[in-house]
Amino acid sequence: MISRWENGHVEVTEPGYQRLFREVYGRSNEELGFPPEVTSQSAEELRDRLVVARNIDTAMLDLFQRQVNDLRSSDRHFGAQVVLDQLNNLVRQIEDVRVFSVSSKHRERLAAILTDARTLAGWTALDRGSQLQAWQYHEDAKVSAREADSPQLLAHATAQQAVILLDIGEPAAAVELLEYARYVAENRAPSLLQSWLAAAHGEGLAAAGHRDASLRAFDDASSLLPANPVDPEMPFLLLNDGQLVRWRGNALLRLGDPDAITQLEAAVADLVRPERSAVRGLTNTYVDLAFAYAAAGDGRGALEYARKARQLATRIGSDRQRQRLANLELPVPRGGRDIA
Repeated sequence: MISRWENGHVEVTEPGYQRLFREVYGRSNEELGFPPEVTSQSAEELRDRLVVARNIDTAMLDLFQRQVNDLRSSDRHFGAQVVLDQLNNLVRQIEDVRVFSVSSKHRERLAAILTDARTLAGWTALDRGSQLQAWQYHEDAKVSAREADSPQLLAHATAQQAVILLDIGEPAAAVELLEYARYVAENRAPSLLQSWLAAAHGEGLAAAGHRDASLRAFDDASSLLPANPVDPEMPFLLLNDGQLVRWRGNALLRLGDPDAITQLEAAVADLVRPERSAVRGLTNTYVDLAFAYAAAGDGRGALEYARKARQLATRIGSDRQRQRLANLELPVPRGGRDIA
């Protein structure tokens, strides 16, 4: 029916089909060129949606969270290429249920799961090179975090959104967001999140050229990192001592510090271990090393890491890292000959 209608072969006059078309396209009758809904049909549709939302139970909420966690696991191993469309669909599904739920307890839990899904979708959208979509997902995540009454979810979404600002060359605005995120979480979040936020702040400060403040933030992150940096209540955080080394190395690169290479090489040695591996983090570190070696005048080292980074970025569909590599300038060796 959709195909025949889109090709102009039939008109959709049956109210039942009009309702299905509204659901499929996410548009009103007027937007689809159908006659306005009559009140009784609109009321019946609302009742149907309320019934669906009313039948959501704890098991269904757990299922939604497992779906988000499964997609997060896939993203860490395979990158954004295989999960973004699934995340888009899952976000819409959870939102449809939340909008029509009248249970305050269920709405709060749905809002928390929705925040988790939106921040993950925003992060994968950023990796695919869609900064505007990533920004909107994080804006929506902050709204649902407030409905979930969760300072830690709000702080995480805000800090992650700051990375978008760093990517588009707005470090001062990024630092402002990161300072707000740390304020939101202060005395209201576990030390693992406090550590993650401090490291994110350190990256932003480095991008803004504030060396001493950046290094102090990373010292804070190290001191706050718990001995067991795994919290089942915050599956969206991937942080350990190796990740902090990688993050500090990125900051040193931004600051033009030659010690960046030492830090980043140590991070790579950690990230290639199967139990510590996260493919996007490894790709990012390879790109950082390419830039670090180029800054040090080592064209061969830069070329080798650029090759590794490009292979991984292509495999996981990371347009973000491919765009970074496009800006890599290899040093000209003595004698002026290009590096093969």
